[in-house]
Amino acid sequence: MAEVQVIPPKAARPDTLRVAAYCRVSSDSADQLHSYAAQIRAYTQAINAHDGWDLVDIYADEGLTGTRMDKREDFNRLMADCRKGKIDKIVVKSISRFARNTRDCLATLRELTSLGVTVKFEKENIDTGTLTSELMVSVSASLAQEESISISKNQRMSYQRRMERGEFITCKAPFGYKIVNSKELEIIPEEAHYVKWIFDMYLSGASMEWIAEQMTNTGLLTSDGGHQWYSSTIAYMLTNEKYIGDSLCQKTFANAFPFTKQVNRGERDQYYVEHSHPAIISKDIFEKAQALLQRKGQRIDLQRERTPLSKKMTCGLCGSTLVRRISKAGYVTWVCRKHDRKAADCPNGRISEDSIHAAFLRMYRKLRTHDGIVLAPVLRQMETLSDALHRGNPAMLAVNTAIATASEQSYHLTKLHTAGLLDKAALSTKQAELNAKLTELRRERRKLLCNEDIDEQVDALRLTINTIRNGPETLSSFNEALFTKLVELIVVDTKSTIRFQLYGGFEFQETLEA
Repeated sequence: MAEVQVIPPKAARPDTLRVAAYCRVSSDSADQLHSYAAQIRAYTQAINAHDGWDLVDIYADEGLTGTRMDKREDFNRLMADCRKGKIDKIVVKSISRFARNTRDCLATLRELTSLGVTVKFEKENIDTGTLTSELMVSVSASLAQEESISISKNQRMSYQRRMERGEFITCKAPFGYKIVNSKELEIIPEEAHYVKWIFDMYLSGASMEWIAEQMTNTGLLTSDGGHQWYSSTIAYMLTNEKYIGDSLCQKTFANAFPFTKQVNRGERDQYYVEHSHPAIISKDIFEKAQALLQRKGQRIDLQRERTPLSKKMTCGLCGSTLVRRISKAGYVTWVCRKHDRKAADCPNGRISEDSIHAAFLRMYRKLRTHDGIVLAPVLRQMETLSDALHRGNPAMLAVNTAIATASEQSYHLTKLHTAGLLDKAALSTKQAELNAKLTELRRERRKLLCNEDIDEQVDALRLTINTIRNGPETLSSFNEALFTKLVELIVVDTKSTIRFQLYGGFEFQETLEA
């Protein structure tokens, strides 16, 4: 009998590994900024010096949570580049820098393995290229998760004790107040004037939409630092007990790991503290506002019933959103918010919801029928452009290196001041210069990231085309799920003409039938 020798296949490995590094620090303190700068510098030097390694990029996130991967800008960019086949290996300082959530950590590692990308964790001396790594990663990630949970529990326990004693102060001051001495709310007179005005206007019959528009025109920022005021902003202010000098603690709470925040609707204890800070309005005015809100509540809820078209309708003439209106006979229409308030402000009147649904059906049938003429050529062009734009991005590496250098300089200035070698005035001047430089560098990095939006657009285009190709051949009635997947925005140019803007950049005009 012939002797057979089995020759195992050789794993296809490139002669040069394309290596990326991922760094993360968990706050913006000087020491950790120094760590951030040091990591970028060290990885740049180490990878460039390693024989057989070719540096792709240094991906770095500052001052962000490690328990949620979707909030890390550069981590998501790293994953996107792995999916595009740009990276063979990732180097990370430790698993806790990669993720503090075991489930997400392992899911990400499995995806990277399926993409042929290995990850090396330096502190744990783990390389996912070895067969037994996943178990070790699971144990280490669990420890990192427990550490994060423990820190969160200690912080929540501290909040709980302070709430029980009536000493808890909000982490963010509402409009009209500022936090002083880390534990007291102090009135801002200019903003307090507008708080009183908002309550007075609402009680005199003004709509929340009109009040929000007037507040936007003042140029004052919201408590979140936004320039645009919305009716929801006004509604929250009208129901906020802090304006009468009281505090309701634990309006929200952190749910189970990974600490998703949700509104407290009786799941946790709440603590009502009277006279916790100076009041801006009287209890009598506040109670009148609550009574008026309650009387209007049922009618408002009916008009604002969520539909697939909600928040996707905009006026092409004035830029306002369209609102849904239901007649006593049950006839449903959409109308420009400005026209609804005062017809002379915008000529775009009411259009029926049924005509919008019918226009979507016509557009879908055209796209389904003319796939090869309309959709496929555009996708091919976008993919060609993407390939041309993303054959390496040395500018990103240069900006990251500059950010690291400026951060390290900031750290050294602080150390000099602490050692008594630099006075406070000089420190402030130098820090201001560095902060301005860092702001500009981060703006430049955001621009470079925006240049990579072409990839997101290609992905969105591909998803849109696949949704149409895999959708039903014939569509006899409005399909909410299909509409939601395809349509990003509807622009109403006139009462008879609308434009459907699809995800990925497609735009198609349709005429509304009477």
